[in-house]
Amino acid sequence: MSPTTEVMPMIDIVHRPSVFRRFRRDRRGVSAVEFALLAPLMITLYLGSTEISDGVGATRKVSLTAATVANLTAQEATITAAQMTTILNASAAVIAPYDASKLKIVVSGLKIDATGKATVDWSRTKNGAVRATNSTVTIPAALAVPNSYLVLSEVSFAYTPIVGHTITGTINLSDKMYMSPRQSLTITVTS
Repeated sequence: MSPTTEVMPMIDIVHRPSVFRRFRRDRRGVSAVEFALLAPLMITLYLGSTEISDGVGATRKVSLTAATVANLTAQEATITAAQMTTILNASAAVIAPYDASKLKIVVSGLKIDATGKATVDWSRTKNGAVRATNSTVTIPAALAVPNSYLVLSEVSFAYTPIVGHTITGTINLSDKMYMSPRQSLTITVTS
């Protein structure tokens, strides 16, 4: 065979437009390649949005718990120890479906003197540390009305993300709520 005979079939294959057209039109496997490229991104977006939604839900539940405890406490003029226990235990229903054992609540009565300084009149807790009686509390200036009284509810929750706990660990969510007494000028808590 001559050298020109061997080269001709290779050149003929390269210059055949039908081979390239057929390759360009062939779509077998394209979907699998696209899925392999996009699946990790889509799974990450799905898990991320799930984590964010759950975290926002837990934050909202913490705020609702703080508001509920302050609201229930502010509705009474005198609260017995049993009533306070019931108010604090009601937080489990508010925080549900999250684990109530990870919840810390401190509810305090604050006396505000003629100068606008707030001090603790009484304090009760569930899974937390009470505020010392007569200790000073910093409150927003708008709430420092001389010779008044406030209920302060402080709630914290140890939130563990569903999937991202290995990245972030446990996150402490917290909120507080101030309310004025509704039935009297002050609130008395009996032991």
